[in-house]
Amino acid sequence: MAATLLRKVLGSVSPSSTRRSEPWIPVEPSMGAFEALPPDLLMQIFRLLGPRDAARASSVCRSWRSMVSDNRMWIQFLQNGRESWDSVAFAETNLRSGSPSLMYYSHSSQLSFMHVYGQREKVPGSVIIDGGSGYCKYGWSKYDVPSGRCATFLEFGNIESPITSRLRHFFATIYIRMQVKPSSQPVIVSIPICHSDDTESARASRKQLREAIYTVLFDMNVPAVCAINQAVLALYAARRTSGIVVNMGFNVTSVVPILRGKVLYEVGVEIVGYGALKLTGYLRELMQRRNMNFESLYTVRTLKEKLCYVALDYEAELLKKTQASFEVAGEGIFTLAQERFQTAEILFRPQLAGLRAMGLHHAIAHCMDHCLDAEIASDEGWWKTIVLSGGTSFLPGLPERLEKELFKMFPLSISEGFKVIPPQYGADSAWFGAKIVGNVSSFPEAWCMSKKKFRQKVHRNSSFLGSW
Repeated sequence: MAATLLRKVLGSVSPSSTRRSEPWIPVEPSMGAFEALPPDLLMQIFRLLGPRDAARASSVCRSWRSMVSDNRMWIQFLQNGRESWDSVAFAETNLRSGSPSLMYYSHSSQLSFMHVYGQREKVPGSVIIDGGSGYCKYGWSKYDVPSGRCATFLEFGNIESPITSRLRHFFATIYIRMQVKPSSQPVIVSIPICHSDDTESARASRKQLREAIYTVLFDMNVPAVCAINQAVLALYAARRTSGIVVNMGFNVTSVVPILRGKVLYEVGVEIVGYGALKLTGYLRELMQRRNMNFESLYTVRTLKEKLCYVALDYEAELLKKTQASFEVAGEGIFTLAQERFQTAEILFRPQLAGLRAMGLHHAIAHCMDHCLDAEIASDEGWWKTIVLSGGTSFLPGLPERLEKELFKMFPLSISEGFKVIPPQYGADSAWFGAKIVGNVSSFPEAWCMSKKKFRQKVHRNSSFLGSW
C-alpha cells in the first residue's frame, strides 16, 4: 500500500511542476505523511519499489537522494539479479578499467552501486566463445551456462588449411548454431594456451593468432571483439586477478603464472605432457588388465568422471577397501577398486603410466621458484594462490593432495600461505570468466577492440615496418 502511494508521489512531485514564469528556488517539497515515517521504514518502501522507481525517488528531494543512494539497497538489488554477488563485487572492484585495476576498492562504500546497477543494466549481451582444449563452449553472456559445444578451432576443419580459413569456418558454424547474426552483438573469445615460450618466435605466433581472430571476426562484421587468454579467464572465474593457474586440458596441462591479468611468459609457463586423455587411457589399461569388457572410450571416461579420485596418501590407500560401482547406460554396471585412485596417481607419478614427464606438483613448484626468483615488485605472496581449471581438476581430493605435496617441497617460511583453489566450473572455467567480463559495467567500451581501432593499429604497424 505504501509503495503504491509513493509511486503516485513520484508521478506528481517534481521540480518541473513549478511555474516557469517565476524564478525557481530549490525548496524541499512537502512529502506529507511520508515525512513522519522513520528512515528505516522509508528505506524498506524504497526496496519494495524496485530499482527503477527507487532511482526516480532520488530526484524528489535531497533527503531522499541521500537514502536512495545507500549502497546497501543497491547491493541487495544486485544480489537479487542473475549474477552472483561474488561475481559482481569482483568484477566491479577489479575489472572496470578494462584490465585488472592497480587500485583495488577494499570497501564497497568506495563504489556507487546505484551507478553500477544502472550501467550493468545497459550492458548488451555478448557472444562467448571459449576455444577450450578438448572441445569449445559457446553461449550468451546473459545465460547461466554455455548453450552448446563443438570441436575447438585448433582441431576444426582441415588442419592443413590456413588458420584464417579454419577460423572463418569455425566462427560461422557457431553463429549458425546460435541462430544469431555476427553483426548483432560483441564477442568474447578465449585464446587457448599455446606458444607458451618467451622466445621471439613464440611471441610472434601468439600475435599472429590473435590478429587472425580479430581479422576473421571483423570480416564477418562483428561490431567489437574481446580476445583474452584462456588461463586469465579461468583466474577471473575464481575471482582472482593474480596467481598460478593450473589448466588441466585435454592433451596437456599448463601451469601459468599471472599477475594482474597478465600472463608472465618471461617468468615461465610450465607445460606437462599429459591431460584428460592420458588419464582416460591409463584407466582403460588398468581395466583391460582385469579383463573388463567395454564398448568404447566414452565408457572409460564416464567411469573416470564418476568413480575416480586422488588419494591423499597413496600407500595408505592401497590397504583400504575402495570398491565402488557405477552403471553406464547401454553397457551395464562396472565395479572398480584400486583403479579408482591409481588412475589419478599418474599426475604425481607419471612413470606408473610409462610417461617421461615431471609430476604435477613438481611443475607447480618449478613455476613458484621462477616467480620467487623473478622478484617482481608486487604483493610478495601473489604466486602462492594456485587456481585449478579444466575437467580433470574436478577429481575429488586433488586440491588437498597438491597442497600436501607442495608444503613438503618448500620450507615453512615460504610455504606459509599456500592455497589451492578447487574449480567451481571445471572445464567451463574460462567460459564463466568471460561471462564475468561480459557483464561488467564498463563492457564493451573498456574491454573490446572495434573494427576501426584494429584497422588503425594494423596500419600503424605496417607503416612502422615499412619505414625500416
